[in-house]
Amino acid sequence: SLGAGLAVISVSRHREDSWFKSLFVRKVDPRKDAHSNLLTKNEESNLYKIQFHNVKPECLDAYNKLCEEVLPSIHADKYYPCELVGTWNTWYGEQDQAVHLWRYRGGYPALTEVMNKLRQNKEFTAYRKERGKMLLSRRNQLLLEFSFWNEPVPREGPNIYELRSYQLRPGTMIEWGNYWARAIGFRQHDREAVGGFFSQIGNLYMVHHLWAYKDLQSRENTRNGAWQQEGWHEVVYYTVPLIQHMDSRIMIPTKASPLQ
Repeated sequence: SLGAGLAVISVSRHREDSWFKSLFVRKVDPRKDAHSNLLTKNEESNLYKIQFHNVKPECLDAYNKLCEEVLPSIHADKYYPCELVGTWNTWYGEQDQAVHLWRYRGGYPALTEVMNKLRQNKEFTAYRKERGKMLLSRRNQLLLEFSFWNEPVPREGPNIYELRSYQLRPGTMIEWGNYWARAIGFRQHDREAVGGFFSQIGNLYMVHHLWAYKDLQSRENTRNGAWQQEGWHEVVYYTVPLIQHMDSRIMIPTKASPLQ
């Protein structure tokens, strides 16, 4: 009958449409682990917090002095399960900006413990109140470290530091990690690799690579040298399409920074 014929045609078209659409659907293998568990050093459970403080230009010197009086005491006090990895002022990039990187050994429980204890610390409360008068804005992110990167350790200076930040396309973090697990080997010759991190809270699918150089010319020479190594160009070729946005800061460590 006409009705049956139309039904057959409708089913046939539905199947064709489904088959056609399936050509453009990316197949995803089921996983029992979050991506972060595949990329980080699970046995160490280090959590990092990076802070970006935009300081009023006329207050930057006073801000640095205030931080130098308070932050090292928290770093040195075993009562707080955290460490100040580094603290810098941006030299090139966003101006009048301070960047602080903290490590919490023990992950989220350590972070919670520190935050609860600092609320009871009158010196820190006074520091936050005074600091607030000097800031235009602030933001932070919670990060994990890539398993294949160096863990940041104190180093002597003088050095300049470059923080390269990459906003990746959602769903590409594993792919990025696979390429950089090989690429990091090309960037160890001058001890320039300091640390590599990816965001968990804050801007998501964000990667931060931290590098150290003696000066800007050393940076130029080191980066040019990577292109002379077989395999580096391939990593760049395949990772650039994963990036939505990227940013570079050249930073100078403050007196309080363990990374000099």
